[in-house]
Amino acid sequence: MSQDFRILWANCLRVIRTDVGEQSFRTWFEPISPVELQGKVLTIQVPSVYFYEFLEEHYVEELKRAIFQELGPEGRLEYSVVVDQGNAQAPPRAMHLPPARKAAPGTPAAEGRPYPDGRPYNTNGSPPQNNGYGRNAGAPPARHLVPGGNTATAAQAQAANTLRNPFDAAKTMDRNIVPSQLNTTYTFENYVEGDCNRLARSAGLAVANKPGTTAFNPLMVYGGVGLGKTHLVQAIGNHIKATNTEKFVLYVSAEKFTNQFIESLQRNAVQDFANFYLLVDVLILDDVQFLANKGKTQEMFFHIFNHLHQGGRQIVMTSDRPPRELQGLEDRLLSRFKWGLTADVQSPDFETRIAIIQNKAQQDGMEIAPQVVEYLAHSVPTNVRELEGVLTTLLAQSVLTRRDIDLEMAKGALRHIIEEVEAEVNVDFIQKTVADYFSIPVALLKEKTRKKEVVTARQVAMYFTKEHTNHSLKTIGYHFGGRDHATVIHSVQTVSDLIDSDKKFKDQIAELRKKFVQK
Repeated sequence: MSQDFRILWANCLRVIRTDVGEQSFRTWFEPISPVELQGKVLTIQVPSVYFYEFLEEHYVEELKRAIFQELGPEGRLEYSVVVDQGNAQAPPRAMHLPPARKAAPGTPAAEGRPYPDGRPYNTNGSPPQNNGYGRNAGAPPARHLVPGGNTATAAQAQAANTLRNPFDAAKTMDRNIVPSQLNTTYTFENYVEGDCNRLARSAGLAVANKPGTTAFNPLMVYGGVGLGKTHLVQAIGNHIKATNTEKFVLYVSAEKFTNQFIESLQRNAVQDFANFYLLVDVLILDDVQFLANKGKTQEMFFHIFNHLHQGGRQIVMTSDRPPRELQGLEDRLLSRFKWGLTADVQSPDFETRIAIIQNKAQQDGMEIAPQVVEYLAHSVPTNVRELEGVLTTLLAQSVLTRRDIDLEMAKGALRHIIEEVEAEVNVDFIQKTVADYFSIPVALLKEKTRKKEVVTARQVAMYFTKEHTNHSLKTIGYHFGGRDHATVIHSVQTVSDLIDSDKKFKDQIAELRKKFVQK
């Protein structure tokens, strides 16, 4: 039995690893040690209070899902935190802590009021049982010890299961106490504006100031992974809540919306589901592409959309692609998505990445030397989420090792990312990177077209292929539509000449080169 809890935790780690980035996994989960398993309660040990609080703030849902998968619906998690007593003669002691998050001022939890059906609130301001919103809401809550070592009573636990979705009580619940599921750290103040997101941010601010009354209804924000779409739409919601306290703002992922609807079908509660969403003043639906090929869910959203829009309510959505490229969605839905404004967010340029790093560092109270900031901006060229993850890792390392953040620490934190980039520098990678940079399809690099923008991109791609691979000139020509070696030589020479004579072109090549070589 002594080894069972270690095997159990190893299984949990495999589940968690699929949900978080590799760098975050190494920083926040590898240092955790399993302590014991008593019945359905797994105890894990973390190295500091800061470490515990960070897990509670950022990764509690991932932990919930892993515990649920390994221990079932009755599974619970407890933390053991090592506390340094400052005495070399005394060994570190373990302590158990309550959840780190506090109830928001003015909420029922902060004022001691019960949930509408009589249940008490947890210390984080939410009901003991997940309320059906947010990510992975179906997983059971992690178990926490409260001051004095008391846990929730059996009666409270039973009561927690009586309301699995908030729309069950739509007719009697005061909508003002329904949580909006917004992350309060996502604001316009800490959303860095650049050429990559200026239109989307400006439109979002206009909607936030006058929800439902601008031409931007619905507002659709689309873009790739990790570029700040969720931050922006939640900033809209937080601004509306702060300036229009009477409005009911709700953030929900399309996946959660679908799961709630399916559950309402199973429980013959579709009307309650619809009634609840018709109460919303501002609906923020994240990752709308998840509705693809879900006919009944689309039909329900279609009716909710119509009702809210006709009533002057604001609708905000995000997607990983523009409406015209969304497959598996009904035409009537797509046409309504185009009623308002569609705005994209793109990968940030170098200057914007610098500003993002400086902004994040200031928020976290970090001091980073300019050369370190530039190194980070060069090394993580596309993904804002990954960039912020690197900064979080650096902060954790700085706190745990009690060292200032320097270039050596930054290189260590980015070592695995850099290795991955360098390992992938081949012809396909170069062609895709260059094609994306010049906003053309990869296939055009291999065709006979003589359009100037395509010719330039093809020559640049040949130049980098010659520079970063061991292929012969003939092989390089083969990868670009069967061109001969003379064409490759001409392309490489043309790019070299332009680097010497055209400063703008030289800067473009320097920017591209950073995507292939990290020093």
